[in-house]
Amino acid sequence: MLRIVVVLLLLGIVGSLFSGLFLLYRDRGQGERTVRALTLRIGLSIVLFLLLLGSFRFGFIPGYTQ
Repeated sequence: MLRIVVVLLLLGIVGSLFSGLFLLYRDRGQGERTVRALTLRIGLSIVLFLLLLGSFRFGFIPGYTQ
């Protein structure tokens, strides 16, 4: 289940990144849509980081031991 959520978040991040690139090219840097797309990407990245950090902390992701 966690893998599916992580993959979906990664796809959302990449999709938002390419959306921002497309909107930057189309609007010639004059619109706010590019800023919103890239802000969404940052928000999704933070959510992914916190999800992975919490999953490791609560033992859903095993730590590396030798």
